[in-house]
Amino acid sequence: MARKGKVTVVGSGYYGSTTAQRLAEYDILETVVMTDIKDGWAEGLALDLNQSRPIERFETEVIGKTTGQNDEGYEVIEGSDVVVITAGLPRKPGMSRMDLLEVNAKIVRGVSENIARYAPDAVVINVSNPLDEMTTLVQLATGFPHQRVMGQAGMLDTARFTNSVAEKLGVPVSTVKTLTLGSHGDTMVPVPSACTVDGKPLSDVLDAEAIDQLVDRTRNGGAEVVALLKSGSAFYAPSAAAARMARAVIEDSGAVMPVCAWVDGEYGISGVYLGVEVEIGKEGVRRVVERDLTDTEKQGLKAAADAVKSKAADVANL
Repeated sequence: MARKGKVTVVGSGYYGSTTAQRLAEYDILETVVMTDIKDGWAEGLALDLNQSRPIERFETEVIGKTTGQNDEGYEVIEGSDVVVITAGLPRKPGMSRMDLLEVNAKIVRGVSENIARYAPDAVVINVSNPLDEMTTLVQLATGFPHQRVMGQAGMLDTARFTNSVAEKLGVPVSTVKTLTLGSHGDTMVPVPSACTVDGKPLSDVLDAEAIDQLVDRTRNGGAEVVALLKSGSAFYAPSAAAARMARAVIEDSGAVMPVCAWVDGEYGISGVYLGVEVEIGKEGVRRVVERDLTDTEKQGLKAAADAVKSKAADVANL
């Protein structure tokens, strides 16, 4: 089997290390790089992952590297095809994603500048919160074309919506299709009109009240996990989503996924990073895929765009 490509995961906490593990176990890449500011942490995890190769039967090499406060170590990302940014502080119980804006902006800006320096041709997938605003900052700080910078949000939120519907109905998740657009936060826009269960419209199997409850649970899905964990935030489902996005880039697959992407005219919205469906290839976002939405869903998407714009305008100065 020919393995090709290099993916770097910046930040080797639970989210980053699990993303690196998933990418390595796909066994399609030549190299997966993990970095972290904690001395020896990424190196130790990389060694551990490499020692799992004979058991899980993958050949992808995992490299770990400590990065310093003065940008030491970032040369390891040179030549990366994809860089996934997980660096930043996670939420604590009671915190909103927006509470992380200022502190994570400093971290994300520094990471982005090093990506531009050492991996100028990479596609960047941001997962740091607040997602939409930090994705905007990544593009500004790297100076990369908009299509080469995207954020992981809709994949995760859609998965949460799908799982909640499947649990509610007691059916296999494989029979459920859902979709969420908009922002990764309070103005998330679940799209019931695009949701089906075993091919039937969601509205045929659940009443409006039940759907609204599932939509609300989806919108607060991250907070639900944080409240239960009490320390840290979700990482299994988020890492699965980020790894799938990176794989779509590496394989130039053309897979259609809901992500945070630059919108410039689609749905009558322009000049903002927003959760929409896109076709993903080796250059990042090939195109935004528009679908028919109800008037309510369109209004929700435009409201989400306005909310992101109001915060993103301040990001350039952080």
